Amino acid sequence: MDPAGEETTIGGEALEAARAAHHALLEAGATVGTGESLTGGLIGAHLTAVPGASATYRGGAVTYATDTKASVLGVPEDLLAEHGAVHPDVAVHMARGARRLTGADYGLAVTGVAGPEPQDGQPVGTVYAAVAGPGSHTRVLRFSFTGDRSGIRLDTVAGALRLLRTAVRGDVTGDTRA
Repeated sequence: MDPAGEETTIGGEALEAARAAHHALLEAGATVGTGESLTGGLIGAHLTAVPGASATYRGGAVTYATDTKASVLGVPEDLLAEHGAVHPDVAVHMARGARRLTGADYGLAVTGVAGPEPQDGQPVGTVYAAVAGPGSHTRVLRFSFTGDRSGIRLDTVAGALRLLRTAVRGDVTGDTRA
């Protein structure tokens, strides 16, 4: 259970998204590393719940505290000071850092506000997910989830893993950052 007494389980839509991401990575002969904040390791837990995950998942870092985003994943301290941890550029730097840290082909990262209170001027449910892939290509998405803390965290896992799958398959459109 999480600190609010809500049960956070592996399964459902998030596990299906993990399976789909694993299969896309396997077909591409690629690997992923993760950088997680609000999910506290749930993305890695869902990826490793899939049989054969060792072929595609390199590992990850849970950088829940703002300063660990800088010290572990290399997010610029001035970016964190100016915008806080809940920002699209923070997610991009986290994804790049996760890729570098784990030696993976793709880095997947999430940062956001699961609640119960707003953070960094962002409302509860605001989440940024980013994927960094080969050739310095990155993509970041903003999600606005509703519900309780547990639901927001699980929705974040599913949304981030869907983003990873589309990036691996090469059908990513929208916000790309070099």
